[in-house]
Amino acid sequence: MATAFDFAKASYAKFGVDVEAAIAKLQEIPVALHCWQGDDVTGFDHDGPLTGGIQTTGNYPGKARTPEELMADMDKAMSLCPGKKKLNLHACYAIFEKGEYVDRDKLEPKHFQKWVEFAKARGMGIDFNPTFFSHPKVKDGLTLSSPDEETRRFWVEHGKACIRISEYFARETGVPCVMNIWIGDGFKDIPADRMGPRMRYKQSIEEILAEPFDKNLVKPCVESKVFGIGVESYTAGSAEFTLSFAASHDGVLPLMDNGHYHPTEVVSDKIPALLCFYPEIALHITRGVRWDSDHVLLFDDETKEMAKEIVRCDALDRVYMALDYFDASINRISAWTVGFRSWQKALLAALCTPNAALKTLQDEGRFTELMMMQEQMKLLPFGEVWNEYCRSCGVEAGPEWFEEIKSYENKILSERK
Repeated sequence: MATAFDFAKASYAKFGVDVEAAIAKLQEIPVALHCWQGDDVTGFDHDGPLTGGIQTTGNYPGKARTPEELMADMDKAMSLCPGKKKLNLHACYAIFEKGEYVDRDKLEPKHFQKWVEFAKARGMGIDFNPTFFSHPKVKDGLTLSSPDEETRRFWVEHGKACIRISEYFARETGVPCVMNIWIGDGFKDIPADRMGPRMRYKQSIEEILAEPFDKNLVKPCVESKVFGIGVESYTAGSAEFTLSFAASHDGVLPLMDNGHYHPTEVVSDKIPALLCFYPEIALHITRGVRWDSDHVLLFDDETKEMAKEIVRCDALDRVYMALDYFDASINRISAWTVGFRSWQKALLAALCTPNAALKTLQDEGRFTELMMMQEQMKLLPFGEVWNEYCRSCGVEAGPEWFEEIKSYENKILSERK
């Protein structure tokens, strides 16, 4: 007897799409899951509030308070998500032995050994982010761009320490580590000097990258930002700055966070533009609502378009993908799960699109037919393909997974005070 998936497979085949091949391909593509959704970007090396233009809103119960709780929560989320995972860490998630503490400029690989053990036991690589925020040595809102040499030197040494830790991750897991440099440095009001902070930032990144490392193992990135809370008028790491830095420094990748642009800009259009010039790029994938608000990723139009461009450009092996959002107003494990599954849906939908045929229509100027075909593809039974993909990965395709979330909340999260 023919199944619903058989019908879906035949429907796509009429357009030249092999959905089984798409499913097999998606199972090979790693997507990094960010640890900071589970504890509202608190980390384990400080007790103070978030600073540096970042804010997490909400106080839903059950926030992870320890490394063990955070790892358990990530395990639960990953068990509900299809596909291949990586782990994405911030430096503030260093794990110290009892009675031990070092500041960020003195971090060592040993402070992340438990994360390496966690990743290796689950067959995952690790991506890494120096933490240039939420620290008393952020002076006047500045770190790597600070005119105070002592401040700037502290943060340069932090970046160098993170280079060494990133290489440790790559050697231990056998997977290259994407190390992303992002700072929230900027000014609340109109600055008197826009170039000076950027020249200091440029010098600082160059000093960080002077730390010896294997370029096959560590993939350094620079990430831009339009503005943040308290730095509304100017940020040192603008899009123009980071793209120019990456273009002029061998082995440095541009990293685009799709929440870090003006509301009318879309990263889906920027992906193919950058792929014309860069061998590799990186993405932090989120959902901005009016601004860089880091809402949970959904299966919405721009999410679909970003995935389409990666697939259309045959760039699945050239784009490093990681999720980046934090919502404390809802169940944090559900937030992880919804976001990861949404990106998986977007990638699968892109892989089930007859891109070559649509490109031919465009190249031949058959725009009326192209519009019709693009609309027709929206009616194909994608849900059945998604269901089969989830079945092949051993996870629930429908809302049944949420029952596990509710059970986990009742048994585990409700006990956290």
